[in-house]
Amino acid sequence: MPEQVTVPAVRVRKRRLGAEPLVMVTAYDAPGARIVDRAGVDIVLVGDSLAMVVLGHDDTLAIDTATMAHHVAAVARSRPRALVVGDLPWMSYHVSVDDGIRNAATLIRAGARAVKLEGGRQRVPVVEAIIGAEIPVMGHIGLTPQSLHVMGGFKVQGRQRDAVEALVDDARALAEAGCFALVLEAMPDVVARSVTDAVPVPTIGIGAGPWCDGQVLVLHDLLGLGERGDPRFVRRYANLGAAATVAVTAFAADVRDGRYPSADESYHIIEETVPGPPGS
Repeated sequence: MPEQVTVPAVRVRKRRLGAEPLVMVTAYDAPGARIVDRAGVDIVLVGDSLAMVVLGHDDTLAIDTATMAHHVAAVARSRPRALVVGDLPWMSYHVSVDDGIRNAATLIRAGARAVKLEGGRQRVPVVEAIIGAEIPVMGHIGLTPQSLHVMGGFKVQGRQRDAVEALVDDARALAEAGCFALVLEAMPDVVARSVTDAVPVPTIGIGAGPWCDGQVLVLHDLLGLGERGDPRFVRRYANLGAAATVAVTAFAADVRDGRYPSADESYHIIEETVPGPPGS
């Protein structure tokens, strides 16, 4: 059985040191986790994006720690080789450091081996506290979906000089606080390159160009299972949503036309076990 991917193994995966790029994909249940793990990804992210992708919400703010733990546990039960990272949802680490530690521990007990949280320098106290509780933390800067109301929507970040400097400062602060990796979301490629060059831990991009130390996509997006419009950075590797609709349509037609189930798809009584007529 292949060795499990660990936090220390991820921490040293800098491309400038000759490391292979990291691959991270989301999964929200056991079947999804088995698919991505069999594909050989390094990290399975149980993202709060499940609020939108699976549960039908317009943003990630509707989800809570209990729901995240439920899905983390489903992914963990598939026993993946990949490192399982659980997203800390909105308001699970914003009110107090104690809240952050408690909610991070809930995801670890559910089966995650690390947690991810959003925000830059302002998150340093909670990052340090969670790491002090022996829980590894992945950071997330740039477009942080939990801050969509402050940002005015899902918009690219870091297009102005002061914003670029702030992103580099945030990345350095999170790395110094102990984050083992950083997600960089929706920022110009040259900005992501500057951030990547500025920190000793790997960066994992989503809509952040080719110079990060790894890349992440939502499973449903890359498989063509989503109904949302694809962001610019999404590359579809399949169109399983359309294929699934064709399959279910065929099943419905077979049922309505009496073609399903066939004799081969039905159970039958063994003749010797059928009692004969009375008096036979």
